[in-house]
Amino acid sequence: MDNPVAEHVENTAPATPSPALSVDAVPVGSPLDWPIVDADGALLFASGTILATTDERTFLFNNFQPRRGDLQDAARPELPAGDPQTDPNGQLTVKDMHLEIGALIGARSQVGSGSPMHPCRIIGFAPNHALFVTPPVHEGRLLPLSAGENIEIVAIASHAVFRFVCTIETVCRSPFDYVVLSKPGVIRRLRERKSIRVQAHLPVRFGIGETGDVYEGLGLAKGISALGMSLAASWTLGAVGDRLRVAFRLKSTDLDTEVETSAVIRNVQKGSGPGEPSVHGIEFDQLNHAEQMAMKVYVFDRQDDVQYWSTGLK
Repeated sequence: MDNPVAEHVENTAPATPSPALSVDAVPVGSPLDWPIVDADGALLFASGTILATTDERTFLFNNFQPRRGDLQDAARPELPAGDPQTDPNGQLTVKDMHLEIGALIGARSQVGSGSPMHPCRIIGFAPNHALFVTPPVHEGRLLPLSAGENIEIVAIASHAVFRFVCTIETVCRSPFDYVVLSKPGVIRRLRERKSIRVQAHLPVRFGIGETGDVYEGLGLAKGISALGMSLAASWTLGAVGDRLRVAFRLKSTDLDTEVETSAVIRNVQKGSGPGEPSVHGIEFDQLNHAEQMAMKVYVFDRQDDVQYWSTGLK
């Protein structure tokens, strides 16, 4: 006689253990039996690392989402195959820009292209790749627009900034103000980068001194530029002029780069009380070409929209 219940039990795969860590699961004062990674897979502590204090462990859980690195891959579901890679020599399309509803764009008339960009937002897409946008605004007033007029658009996507030209097809006033733009013309991906500081939330392994093979602790990069970073740690790492070794990973649409370099401490803001992190302004010593490119791409991809438009888009 068949036993469907038993058969069901036998065919049920055992549950995959969760990689998520609790505070009590992370030892202090003894080597880790497994690596600890962040939710995105970035390495926080290598296997065998010793967390010296409970403050360091508290810092870990306050700033990151610790996971067991040996279980992370097993617990991560397989992702469906993505779209084929865009041909770098082919013409970009609206789909290639990965724009979303609510994406911020800048618009200006092609007549007198030296005029400033005016902000508006994407509110919809048509099957023929026409765009629905809110009317551009200048000093609180809607810009006067006419059907048939060509306007230049700069679109801030999640991974890059693009420029293209559209023709105004319709200016609508009901049931609310919006503008219908034609399918974009030739889309250009902008690659202007500047050494500005942007907000960040990056795990950074650090070692004291400019030489050595091991990293003593984990910090958090809260701001980053192409030349340095603002590094928070659970304890003060040194005085102005002291040197550190740092290692961190930078990911963007185009690059995935591990950066390992030395840095000099330029300023220190000590924690205001016990358990409060100290923040260090550090300047990198030397970066190879690949690391320099990764730093510029990371900063570029996170520039503030208004800062970018104010450069004149040259």
